[in-house]
Amino acid sequence: MNKLKLVLIALLLGSITPAIAGGLLTNTNQNVAFDRMLSRDASIGIDGVYSNPAGVAFLGDGIHLSLNWQLVFQSRTIKNNYPLFARNQENNSTEREFRGHAFAPVLPSIQAAYNWKNFSFQTMFGVTGGGGKCTFDNGLGSFEKIVSETAAGATELAGVVDHALGTKLFTSDKMFGDKGTYSFNSFMRGRQYYYSLSLGTAYKMNKNLAFYAGIRGVYALSNYYGYVRDIKVGNMPLYQVLDPSKTNAADIELNCDQTGTGFTPILGIDYKLGRWNFAAKYEFKTRMRLKNESVNQAPSIGNLADNLSAVVVKAAMANNMSQAQAIEYATQKLGNKEVVGAMGMLKNQFDSKLAEATGEFEDGKSIAGDIPALLTVGISYNPIDPLRINAGFHYFYDRQATSYNHKEDKLKRGTVEYNAGAEFDANKFITVSAGWQKTSYGMTPEYMNDKSFVTSSNSLAAGACLHVSKKIDVNIAYFHTFYSHYKTNEDISLSNSQKITYNSDYTRNNNVFGVGVDIKL
Repeated sequence: MNKLKLVLIALLLGSITPAIAGGLLTNTNQNVAFDRMLSRDASIGIDGVYSNPAGVAFLGDGIHLSLNWQLVFQSRTIKNNYPLFARNQENNSTEREFRGHAFAPVLPSIQAAYNWKNFSFQTMFGVTGGGGKCTFDNGLGSFEKIVSETAAGATELAGVVDHALGTKLFTSDKMFGDKGTYSFNSFMRGRQYYYSLSLGTAYKMNKNLAFYAGIRGVYALSNYYGYVRDIKVGNMPLYQVLDPSKTNAADIELNCDQTGTGFTPILGIDYKLGRWNFAAKYEFKTRMRLKNESVNQAPSIGNLADNLSAVVVKAAMANNMSQAQAIEYATQKLGNKEVVGAMGMLKNQFDSKLAEATGEFEDGKSIAGDIPALLTVGISYNPIDPLRINAGFHYFYDRQATSYNHKEDKLKRGTVEYNAGAEFDANKFITVSAGWQKTSYGMTPEYMNDKSFVTSSNSLAAGACLHVSKKIDVNIAYFHTFYSHYKTNEDISLSNSQKITYNSDYTRNNNVFGVGVDIKL
């Protein structure tokens, strides 16, 4: 029970969001042209309003519009192994598998440009971060880990009290028992959308060189909901020693909405040299402060001593003591130095950890959640007229973006991406394309947890552009991301003489379908 506080920590850190393609907080799949090729950093097209805005200046005069729809579904799988899991009353295996599902049925984006002489006036709307929700119907391994430790702590405290009483009251099979068994129910869901609107202008200096400057406004809208309920140690519902008048006294619930705004200055350059094209873009760090609106519930153990005393008094009166004698007996026994010390330490630890845990999602609080700066560099080569070959590089400055409690300091570096793709004009009606992207995160075991994790990956894409008319193109695409496994081992000290290991294995699975229409007016 001395670790019940950590269940709340596990819940309140549940930032479960489906990153799709890109860095820790950035979605780079903003156009179906990217979905079918994965390498567009130096391409000249209307999708360049996001990927290569300077290059859009080389399109013809007039209005260029791109309307895009994407469907994204993703699964997250965490496998855990922990000796205390064997004490679960419903599953005595030490192994667990927790699977979360993220789904974004409609992920829209719009890019538009008006080119006039040497100028290109551009705008874009999209979901540049988050983009759906992820649900773990049975909670997470970290939830059960803490509940299992809660059960061990409750049994230990029960033993201390019973030793002082000289009887087997709290460690009886009717109450906590002496084996540390447990049961509980849990659930976790996270939802996050970063809506973005950008405005900018590109200027074509000459037939080879163009520059871009713009700004993107970002509006973050997130919700986190989860609970741990019906915690029972042995045959004793935990609420009965916290507040027996309320059956939900031991329940923990998080319901927090977060909103925030930020602005991202963007610079770009594009240089054409014969059949080659070179481009670069830099997005500055977006300072984000998220405002919490929360309705959270957390247990309190402030009345633990009184509730334990009530149980002792009731038991003493059942053994023919008068009420006055029973009260005196309970006061004497629970005033034992060891019992007082154990309960005092428990309360101090609980209160301090509870205050620490609730900080990030405390109602009315402003939380740091910067979007990292991003540098992209791309090269495109057109060896023959129907064929275009692209390669690109991305670097996300994750360690320079402030997050809650400076979690960014736990990263060893920023995210690095490499991509390559090609498209071929099969005939005047269809262009086929394929691409690859490798994403490598600067993860460390200290950064990883099952509430918000990513693993390095490789993505493969294929698709086509259908030239319906001189003014209308239709892009169709599919890409799949193959995630690696990331394993961690955490040594847990249950006591000075007992240490056990908590093992975790993290991976994901990701699929994106897209259809887009490009219109020239």
